[in-house]
Amino acid sequence: MPIPRIAIIGAGPGGLTLARILHINGVKCTVFEADAHALARPQGGTLDLDPGRGQFALRLAGLMEEFRRQARYEDQGMRLLDKNAHALFDEAPGDAGFDRPEIDRTQLRDLLMASLPEATIAWGHKLQEVSPQLEGSYDLVFEKGSAGPFDLVVGADGTWSRVRPLVSSYLPQYTGVTFIELGIDDIDARYPELARLVGHGSMAAYGDAKGLIAQRNANAHVRVYASMRVSEDWPARHFDFSHPDEVRAKLLNLYSDWAPALQDLIRAGNDRAQSRSIYALPVGHRWANRRGITLLGDAAHVMSPYGGSGVNNAMRDAAELARLLTERGDWEDGVRIYEAEMFERVLEDARFAANGIATALSHMQLEIFLEALHALHA
Repeated sequence: MPIPRIAIIGAGPGGLTLARILHINGVKCTVFEADAHALARPQGGTLDLDPGRGQFALRLAGLMEEFRRQARYEDQGMRLLDKNAHALFDEAPGDAGFDRPEIDRTQLRDLLMASLPEATIAWGHKLQEVSPQLEGSYDLVFEKGSAGPFDLVVGADGTWSRVRPLVSSYLPQYTGVTFIELGIDDIDARYPELARLVGHGSMAAYGDAKGLIAQRNANAHVRVYASMRVSEDWPARHFDFSHPDEVRAKLLNLYSDWAPALQDLIRAGNDRAQSRSIYALPVGHRWANRRGITLLGDAAHVMSPYGGSGVNNAMRDAAELARLLTERGDWEDGVRIYEAEMFERVLEDARFAANGIATALSHMQLEIFLEALHALHA
C-alpha cells in the first residue's frame, strides 16, 4: 500500500515529534499550525520528560544528544509546604536518582522545529473544517483558503481539537479547578529568598482548600500558579488581567492568612498574569476507527496536570504512530493498531489524573499529596 498523504494539525510537541520521526524515515507530511509564527504566543512552562515516553520519542527522533545539551538535570527537586511555609517534604534534585530532566516548552518546540525541513510547517493555518471527499480522502478548510487532498489527517491540536469531532462526540469538561498564573523574572538575582523557597525544581504549598505552586523554568524564571476551586466563569467575573496590580491585590486578599514568604510569590509576580481553567476528557475516552482520521496527545486524551503526563504521552503517541506508519505495509492497519494500543497505554495515567483532580484542593490535600510523594520515592 502506498505511503499516505499526511496532514498533521498542530505544531505542539506531539505533532512535531510525529513529523520529525516520519521525516527521518523518508515520509513527507505537512504540519498545519494556527499561530502566525513560532513566537506568536507563549508556549507554557517547563516539562519533565521521562525515559519511557518523552525521551523514548526523542531517541527515535535522533534528538537525544541535543536534548541533553539543553535539559536541566539540576531542576528535578520537589518541595511540599503547608500554608505557614513549613516544609513537609524536601527533596534535592539528585536525591531520588530520577531521570526526568526539565526543559521549557519553548526550547523543546524550537529543538523539534530545527530538525525539520523549513517547508514542513505551514504557519497561520487555523483549521475550520475537515471535509471528507467521495474517494475517501480529506480536504482541510482554513480561515483563509484550503489544502488537500490528504489520506490521513492527524489531530494533534490539543484540548479543543477541530479534528476530534470526526471520530468522537465527547467534549472536555471543566474539572472545577482554575489556576491564576503569574511569573517571576530573574528570581535568583532579584529575589534570592524566594529562590531558596522554591528550590531547584517545583514547590507546592496547600491549605484552606487552596494552593500555590511555583515551578522553575530556564533563565531563572519561575511560574507561580494560584490554584482554587471556583466556577468556570469566576476568573472573568473577578479579574481584569489588563490591570495586573489589581490581580495581585485580589490574590493577596485570597491568601491573606498565608505565610508572608508565600504571599511574596504573588507580590513578585510580573504583569503577565492569566487564567488557566483545567479541562479533561472522560477516563477511557476512545472512538471507533475511521479511515484517514486519528488523534494524539491532548486531542485524544486531555487530562488534568495533576497526572503530570500530558506531553510525555503525546510524544509517545507520536513515536508509536510514526513507527507503525513506517514499519507496516498497510498504513491503515498501522493506525488501527496505534489506536488500540494507545487507548490501553494511557488508561492508568488518565485514572491517576482524574483521581488527582478529584481530590485536589480538598482539606486533605496535604496528607494525600504527601502520601503520594512518599510512595513515589519509596
